Amino acid sequence: MQDGLIDSFGRRIDYLRVSVTDRCNYRCFYCIPAEGVETAARSEFLSYEELSRLIGLFSELGVSKVRFTGGEPLIRRDMVQLVRLVAARRGIRDLSLSTNAHLLERYAGELVDAGIGRVNISLDTLDPDTFAGITRGGEVARVLRGINAALEAGMRPVKLNMVVMKGINDHEIERMLDFAVERGADLRFIETMPIGEAGLEGGSHYYPADKVLERLRNHCGENLFPVKGGKGAGPARYYQIGSGPVRVGVISAISRHFCEGCNRVRLTAKGELVLCLGQEDTVPLGEGLRRGWSDEALIRAIRDAIARKPERHEFGERRAVVRFRDMSTIGG
Repeated sequence: MQDGLIDSFGRRIDYLRVSVTDRCNYRCFYCIPAEGVETAARSEFLSYEELSRLIGLFSELGVSKVRFTGGEPLIRRDMVQLVRLVAARRGIRDLSLSTNAHLLERYAGELVDAGIGRVNISLDTLDPDTFAGITRGGEVARVLRGINAALEAGMRPVKLNMVVMKGINDHEIERMLDFAVERGADLRFIETMPIGEAGLEGGSHYYPADKVLERLRNHCGENLFPVKGGKGAGPARYYQIGSGPVRVGVISAISRHFCEGCNRVRLTAKGELVLCLGQEDTVPLGEGLRRGWSDEALIRAIRDAIARKPERHEFGERRAVVRFRDMSTIGG
C-alpha cells in the first residue's frame, strides 16, 4: 500500500472523477457550442481494462471514491462492465455516477447490482419546452422516469443538479425545490461556469448563488437551516429542509470559490489526468500506459502531477484561461 496523495497545499486527494466518453446525447447550450465540438476517435478512448488499471493505481495511492462521468457515460457500450471491474478493486468504497438520466430508466437496476451506490442527475428545468431548448431536443419526461428508476433501484442519495440561468429557468427555483422534497432527492443549484466557448457564452445568464439562497429562505422560512459540517471537501454549501432527509446545496463556482478543500482530480476517456477544471495542466497517463509504462512509472507520474495541482481555479479573473477545453471532454 502506497502513502496517500497529498498536494503541495496539504489537501488529501481521495476522489477521482472518470470520464468514459466525450460524447453526449444532449447538446446543452452552456456545455456544447451550436457548431458542436471535436470529439476523439473511439480508438483513443482507453478500454475498460485500461481504465480499471489506472483506477486501481489511484486506489493504491489512497483514492477511495470514484465517479463515472462523460459526456454522457451511459451511451458508452457495456458501461456496467466497467462498474463491475472497478467495484472489485480493493480500496474503492464509493462508486457513483453523473448522468443526464436519458438512459437511466433502462440501466438503473443493473448499475446498482454492479456496484453504483449513488447518482447525480442533471435537471435544469421541469418544463418540457424549456428542457428541449436548453438541451437542444432532450425529453424531460425520460429524465423524470430515470429519476424514479434510480430511487426505485435503491440509489441513495439521488442528487439533482440545476444550473440556474437568469432569464431561462431562474423562475423555477422554488418549483424545483418542491419537486425534490416530494421525491426525497437532494438538490444542488449551480452557478454557470465559464468553461469552453459554450460556458463563456452561458455566462451571460449568470445567476449568483446568494440570490438563490435568498429565494430559498423566503420559500422555506424557518424550515431552512445550514447542515452542521455541511461544507466539506465537495463544492456545495448544504442546507437542511425541515426535519426530513432532503438537503439542498448551492455551488458557487464564480461568486465564492470552493478550492481550499478540493480533494479531487479528473481522468478523461483518453487517460489524461486533469488537475483542475480552471487550469490547463494535464498529464497523459493513458499515453504512458499504451507506451508500456510500468505501474511504478505511472505512480511516479501521478505523484508528480499531484505535487503541482494548483491552489485554485481562476474563474471570473482570467476568463480566457478556460477556453482551451469543453466540459463534455472532462466530465465536470
